[in-house]
Amino acid sequence: MTLTVVWAREPIPADPSIFLAGPMPRASIPVPSWHSAAISLLGELRTRPLTVLTPESRDGIRAEHYDDQFAWENAAREAATAILFWIPRDLATLPGFTTNVEFGHDVRTGKVVLGCPPDCPNPERNRYLIRLAEHYAVPVRQTLADTVVAALAIVEARRPTA
Repeated sequence: MTLTVVWAREPIPADPSIFLAGPMPRASIPVPSWHSAAISLLGELRTRPLTVLTPESRDGIRAEHYDDQFAWENAAREAATAILFWIPRDLATLPGFTTNVEFGHDVRTGKVVLGCPPDCPNPERNRYLIRLAEHYAVPVRQTLADTVVAALAIVEARRPTA
């Protein structure tokens, strides 16, 4: 079974998909990305073909224009079958301020899962998002693996029946 990765600003297929939402490393601060770990877990745990939509750029080639990245990310989240928010909050390296806005925008879609590790550098900064998720019955998980499992469950629940 195939796992297809679609990178930022690439065409978005209509296939069942999971968008990886959460803070991304900035070019000025070298921090490992959590996206590769999420993609590996999705590859191991999926039981059917799946597309992963990542806002990271293929080969690290960033958008020439910010509006192009912005438009792609919004279209990809809209098209995704599920949106996996993973927020290992670190105000120094992975602040996730844009992620806060995206989560608030998507929380009521019925296709979101929120992952917030309790051992990240600034877990107290996720408290409001967790409360918001609970208010809207969004699954909240504490490990990346559990967050991936919950996102896959959303994809399976939303797949069209044949």
